[in-house]
This record gives sequence, C-alpha cells and structure tokens, in this order.
Amino acid sequence: MSSTISRRKLLRRGAQALVAGGAAVYSTSGASTLLARQSRAHGVDYYRKLGVTPFINAAGTYTILSASTMPEEVQAAVALAAERPVDLTELLDAAGEYLAKRLHCEAALVTAGAASALTLGTAACVTVGNKQAILSIPTDLSGLKTEVLVQKAHRYEYDHAVRNCGVRFVEVETLDEYDRAFTGHTVMAHFFNAAEGGGISREDWIRVAHAHGVPCFNDAAADVPPISNLWNYTQMGFDLVTFSGGKGLRGPQCTGLLLGKKQLIDAAKLNNSPHSNTVGRGMKVAKEEIIGLVAAVDWFLSQDDAALEAEFRRRAERIADRVKSIPSVKTQVFIPPVANHVPHLLITYDQDRVKITGAEVMQKMRQGTPRIELNPATGGGSASAGLPQGPNTIVVGAWMLQPGEDLVVARRLHEVLHEAAS
Repeated sequence: MSSTISRRKLLRRGAQALVAGGAAVYSTSGASTLLARQSRAHGVDYYRKLGVTPFINAAGTYTILSASTMPEEVQAAVALAAERPVDLTELLDAAGEYLAKRLHCEAALVTAGAASALTLGTAACVTVGNKQAILSIPTDLSGLKTEVLVQKAHRYEYDHAVRNCGVRFVEVETLDEYDRAFTGHTVMAHFFNAAEGGGISREDWIRVAHAHGVPCFNDAAADVPPISNLWNYTQMGFDLVTFSGGKGLRGPQCTGLLLGKKQLIDAAKLNNSPHSNTVGRGMKVAKEEIIGLVAAVDWFLSQDDAALEAEFRRRAERIADRVKSIPSVKTQVFIPPVANHVPHLLITYDQDRVKITGAEVMQKMRQGTPRIELNPATGGGSASAGLPQGPNTIVVGAWMLQPGEDLVVARRLHEVLHEAAS
C-alpha cells in the first residue's frame, strides 16, 4: 500500500477526528454547530429575487449608491462574527481600545455611520461630566451649553446630525469674529474638513477653541485616502474626528469612526446604544458591523497610498484611451484636494459635435446592460466637494471598479459618445 495519502483523504480524516474529538471538548450543541458550519447552504441571490439590479460602480462611495464594496478579508470577518453572540458593550470597548492603538489616538468608538458620530460627538460635548443631562437631549437643555460655532462656509447638508442634540449654530467668517463669538454658552467648535470655502485654517480653529477651553470637532467623513489622515487630525489637536466606515475604508456601509479624547469618547458611549433612553439609542451597530470595521481598518492600514493611486490612475487611463478618439473629446485624470482624494477621470467634449448632455450620458449608461452608474457630478449634478462640473462634463470614479469593469465602462462610454457624434 502506498505510504502517501491524498489531500482529500487527509481532510476527510481530519474532519472525522474533529467531530469525534468534539464529543470530548464541546457539548452536543457545539458539535452540531461545527457540523453546521461545514455544510453551510449557498446564499440566495436576493437582489435577483427582489428584482433589484446591481450595477458597475463608476461613481464612487456615495451613500445612495450603497457606498463601497468590502474586500474579501472584511466580508469573511463579518461572516464569522455573525455565527456567535457577544456582549455588545464588551465588544465596543474592546474594538475601541484596539482601534485607538492602531490609529494613534486616545480613544475610539465604532458608530452607525459618520452622521451618527456627529450626533454622538456633539452629545458628548453637551453632556461630558453630567450624566443626568443625557436624558434631557434634545428637548430640555436648560442650564446646558448649547451653541456650536461654525464657519459660515462650513454649513452643509449634515448639519442636522449635529442639531439632533438640540444645539444651535453660531456662524462666523473671520478669525477675529470667531475669537469674539465664544461665550458661556459655547459647547463646541465644528469644522467641515472638505469645505471649499472659509478663511480660518484648521490650526487656527483648534488654537482659538482651546484658548477658550472648548472642544473642536472635525468632520472628515470622506477624507481617506491618504491613510495617514486617520491620525493626522487628532494629532493636529482636534478633540473629535469622524470618518465614514463605508467609504475609503471599505468597511460595512452602516459604520463610522469617532476618534479623539478619551473623556469625550467615554461620554459619547454613554449617549449611544445599547444604553436606553439616549439620543443614540436608535444608532445601533451590530456585532458584524463592529468586527467588519475593525477588519476594514486592518485591511486599509496594510495598503500603500502610492500603489492605490497608481491602480486607480491606470483604470482611469484605460477608459480615457478608449474614448478620446471621438471628435472633440478631451480627457483628464483629476484628484480632488481633500474628499475622495483619488484619481477620477474627467471627460469633456464640444456639444456642437457630440450632441448629448452629460446628464443624458449618465441616463444611457444607467439604462444599459450592464447597468453603470457614473459620478453624480456628471452633467453638473450635485457631488462631493472639489469635483469639476458642467453640462458637457462626464466624471468617472474609477476607485470602486472591480477588476475588468474599467474595460466595460470604456466600451459603453465609447458606444454612447460615438452614437451622439455620428
């Protein structure tokens, strides 16, 4: 008889040994669980079952387009976390300690998205050192500080996440105005990291706030890469910083990071689920999402900024090479300065020669097979800060494309533009 043994036989014997050994090590239910894991059913395609058509994401990490896709390592961590229950408070604490060490800050909290982090961070500033105040937000704030300073140019569509705590904004425009705006009612100074306007720098925003003994919060939700931004802003001196977990980090869409001073993070946790009767009770983060974001941070920290940019640039250039032969079409690889700081492809053309608007191109791409979503800035639509826009501008977000999808996008764009130029 041959002394060798096939891999299949070895695996089968190993499995038999595990099951047999399970009688000694595990309870009957434990052995059953092990067997169940070995014979998992194949997943049902519920997109197909529900009649929802997936698409090629040539847009970017927009919430309405379900943000990013999780790398395989993150998906595997989520699936494994789904198998067993844990104490959520223990998991949140452990995840926070781990993330704080990895991201070089005092403390961290996994939240239900960056918008949730805005609410919880604001609640922390209002209630820090005053647990009784937690029950009063947002309707009974008598005796509490409730004014949040913000540059007028930094007002944005996420204001509501801050105002959920019952606070009100006080707008400033100049550094002198900012310095004079602090009163006994000032609870926080809020900064929108990707704002295209505003005359007060991050450094001055922090310096003046701290001179008045007021914490400052930086919303940097979409502002990785670069990877180092995950600690740049806390080390700069911001007391609280938030990032989306489902954008550049490639974690579960319904996650966010709240990073900063331990005293404030501890207060944010008291305002959060699973605590009852708090402003954050409905902002639950499941065990799978917590683990998913921790895994995503580990994955993201293993990446290289230069390598990521080079790959995204190659995708954009492959698409550009296919469409620039069409009369009047010009292409440019563009990197926004702060938010979504990755290569995007800009395609412009003479509408007298290519008789179609950017908005019409977007609609044709969406209606084709496969369905393709272009960046919302296409045709002059509303998009993230820093992206050029215009009626004859097509914007392709190359960074969320899966392998080979850039060639599909290139072919379809060429078809649509060629038809319009004929």
